[in-house]
Amino acid sequence: MSPAEPSPEQTRPPSILVIGTGDTKSDELQFMAGIIRGAGAKPLMVDVSILSDPPYTPDFSRHDIAKSAGTSIEAIIDSGDENSAMALMSTGAAALVGTLHASGKADGIIVLGGSMGTDLALDVAAALPLGVPKFVVSTIAYSHLVPPERISPDLMMILWAGGLYGLNDICRAVLSQACGAVVGAARSSMKPKADRPFIGMTSLGSTCLKYMKHLKPELEKRGYEVAVFHSTGMGGRAFEAIAAQKGFAAVFDFCMQEVVNHQNGTVVTSGPDRMENAGRAGIPQIVAPGAVDMVDLPAWQPLPAALADRPYHAHNRLIGSVTTSPEGRRATAALIGEKLGGAQAPVALILPLAGIQEWDQPGEPLHDPEGLSAFIDAMRLALPPSVVLHEVDGHINSPQFSTKALAVFDAWVAQGIIPEGRP
Repeated sequence: MSPAEPSPEQTRPPSILVIGTGDTKSDELQFMAGIIRGAGAKPLMVDVSILSDPPYTPDFSRHDIAKSAGTSIEAIIDSGDENSAMALMSTGAAALVGTLHASGKADGIIVLGGSMGTDLALDVAAALPLGVPKFVVSTIAYSHLVPPERISPDLMMILWAGGLYGLNDICRAVLSQACGAVVGAARSSMKPKADRPFIGMTSLGSTCLKYMKHLKPELEKRGYEVAVFHSTGMGGRAFEAIAAQKGFAAVFDFCMQEVVNHQNGTVVTSGPDRMENAGRAGIPQIVAPGAVDMVDLPAWQPLPAALADRPYHAHNRLIGSVTTSPEGRRATAALIGEKLGGAQAPVALILPLAGIQEWDQPGEPLHDPEGLSAFIDAMRLALPPSVVLHEVDGHINSPQFSTKALAVFDAWVAQGIIPEGRP
């Protein structure tokens, strides 16, 4: 079958789970079902109401949700407060949706909600694998209220503008777009084939870190699929989510900047578990401290007082970088060592001695030999005995670095630590 030909799943009407609290959002949910039906798909109504039944008959009731959570709706109502009740409904909804998808009865989901519904939606989306369309219509879409560690790698969101209470033309415009999007995604989605071992790699844009230009084609020649994740918060989150699901044969985690971002309290974060999930899942890791001397910040906000006197580089109108002090870099090295120490599979750290990002070179604006030396010394001391250290007398963007990374990788393949590629 050529890539342009539809699969059998793409030729039949897709089934879309429409999830929401039907007792309070009946008009909106039934409107969505009509749009989905009109687009040639089959809506299946999943009711996550707690206190009462909706004025329509859902395909899966709140009682079904409670049963999937291993309890009853009466026990959920009596659980304590709205937060504990919705948490139990989230558990049940995620379990039910996972079962429906596994049995071939759900090709995509769309969830409608405010903050409560969005909380549930994130759990439900996380229960589905990569490639299954997940659309959330939310009053808090794109908000910092949504923690990055709860966002699925392929989650789609749209702001539920003007729809908090009842239908109107603005609300209909948003809901119809969302429903059309999830139906279209269900028809055209190409699921990962998993016919070659997958390598996850982290980097920033190729201006700052360049090693993937050499490593990706070399790994592909060896029979591996390679995905490079942009380490600007959400990219690292997607990397961690896939690692947690054991989606990689090995990782080249060469940009750790999100660890530093989280350590310094910036919103450009992947969450507190960045650099932990691959090791926890038993995935072999080749790591390097790319860009750990910088903190990324929103360029449209004033610099925090603690970093205001540090060298600054504006990347664009959205994001800028400020370097950390030697003391800050020592603290980062200690944190990296702590995270790597919990790994359940081999870890190798490649330490480039001549710089760890493009602007960390003589004549560049963020060059700081004192800070780099402080980090290197601290990194050597912070590494647990389980981590193998390889030092490279070159910059992270140099050929020496990429050559060393491939040498470590090839040795692990030869030893059976990493499965062989399938050209």
